[in-house]
Amino acid sequence: MQTHLADFIKDTPAGLEAEAILRACVHCGFCTATCPTYQLLGDELDGPRGRIYLIKQVLEGKTATAKTQTHLDRCLTCRACESTCPSGVEYGRLLDIGREVVHTQVGRGLLDTLNRFALRAVIPHRQRFAALLRTGQMVRALLPAVLKRKIPARAPCGAWPVAAHARTMLVLEGCAQPTLSPDTNAAAARVLHRLGITLLRPPSAGCCGAVSQHLDAPEEALNYMRRNIDAWWPSIEQGAEAIVMTASGCATMVADYGRLLAHDAAYAEKAARVTALMKDISEIIAAELPGLKALAPHATSPTPDQTFAFHPPCSLQHGLKMKGRVEGLLSALGFKLTPVANAHLCCGSAGTYSILQPDLSQQLLTNKIAALSAGQPSAIITANVGCQAHIQTATGLPVMHWIEALDARLA
Repeated sequence: MQTHLADFIKDTPAGLEAEAILRACVHCGFCTATCPTYQLLGDELDGPRGRIYLIKQVLEGKTATAKTQTHLDRCLTCRACESTCPSGVEYGRLLDIGREVVHTQVGRGLLDTLNRFALRAVIPHRQRFAALLRTGQMVRALLPAVLKRKIPARAPCGAWPVAAHARTMLVLEGCAQPTLSPDTNAAAARVLHRLGITLLRPPSAGCCGAVSQHLDAPEEALNYMRRNIDAWWPSIEQGAEAIVMTASGCATMVADYGRLLAHDAAYAEKAARVTALMKDISEIIAAELPGLKALAPHATSPTPDQTFAFHPPCSLQHGLKMKGRVEGLLSALGFKLTPVANAHLCCGSAGTYSILQPDLSQQLLTNKIAALSAGQPSAIITANVGCQAHIQTATGLPVMHWIEALDARLA
């Protein structure tokens, strides 16, 4: 694709990056076949190819409009298009650049601005989020059914192992996960403890920065990244083997730390190191699988009386490029998985998308629940807290992180 970027951006780092991405696109349209919003709306501008043209026009000097912003806002950032693109177009990064430029030119209305500010003021802050959710849980029984479904019941948390091992790894506690699914990281710690690995959780590490990155505040996102790097760095210097992620959405963000902080002289080298150390929990379990089977051979035998439907988050299969990897690991561990149609499609959670684009999100959730339920599973397992909470609002089946299901089998 030929480009003629406008003077305001063409020689900037973002402009050079955007130009390289745009020139890789051959506008073949393969991406539209796997785009959730294009499938729902049937509008070229609500598919990756159309959005790429909109971004190209803006970067070449055409003034953005509110309509341009609407089409970009409707994108889930699921990156399914990247998985099907034969040219390797980094659409997700181009979208970040385009959204930032469009926001600078168009701005937002008062209500939209306040909504986005409120989300950034609450979700990334662990204590604020916990306090607000606990308040909702206290009055949950008094709420109408439509609101009650949106507030999850309080989840229990098992014990965190206390014994220290020579091998250590770090884990990101995150912002919303400790309240929404507090046993996820604890279950990961218990599983790794059995393998002779201590999972450390530096308390000052929090939000990965994704909420701010996708809500018009990229500089704020960079500050969250720097804070996490500072929190992890002493343990990294002391020999921590990996930074373990139990939320694939956060993992996708941390995987970008090296690139996003590449121009920060104080943090570029550290950010690259953090990105190199980042591992999804499935990568750790896969590497330790022989030892796990030796320790608990009963846990890897098939369980015909219990079946699971696995929902692979978009961040896992498209962001981290780990399509099918967790399913293969679960099968090796004896889990019986039911078939799930259109597993590549988003559930509609997508960070704050379910709040900002509720109609589209609910349509995607309805389709996803039908696909997950078709095989009549005993439970639904996934790999990202946002998907877990979103799916749980629409089903009576238990929904959990797969590491919790594994921990239960090892007990």
